[in-house]
Amino acid sequence: MTQENFEVLSNNLSHLDDHGQAQMVDVSGKASTIRQAVATATVRMLPETFAAIQAGNAPKGDVLGTARLAGIMAAKQTASLIPLCHPLPLQKIELQVTPAPELPGYQIQAIVKTKAETGVEMEALTAVSIAALTLYDMAKALEKSIQIESIRLISKTGGKSGDYSQPD
Repeated sequence: MTQENFEVLSNNLSHLDDHGQAQMVDVSGKASTIRQAVATATVRMLPETFAAIQAGNAPKGDVLGTARLAGIMAAKQTASLIPLCHPLPLQKIELQVTPAPELPGYQIQAIVKTKAETGVEMEALTAVSIAALTLYDMAKALEKSIQIESIRLISKTGGKSGDYSQPD
């Protein structure tokens, strides 16, 4: 890569310094605004596993409550888990684990909100990811083939780049 090509590339990548090294983006000059992100994940399993979880018959106990709590805790730890993420003051973390008998399995949704200089997309994505992994961990004695699918950002509001909503 030529120096000229590198300069063009690095000017468009905010996580690279002038030497191509990873860096945390300087957000100190940005306005603190209200930002929200919504992310989802899908956890698919056998009908027998789903029925056992719904009946409260999992060997490790409260699968859904533990997954929900793990997701909330994970959102608060995102900056410790994802390199270059800013630690953010989170004002709202809402995590829902909803039964989806048609899968069979569960839909997980996180809504994370802050008033800060940068967005909370990574916090919402981390929340659903860890909730899904915890659901797997709590139910793996029933089934090892549980599938975690479709971890994705659904929407985000606030910030310089504007609002985003996942196309249907």
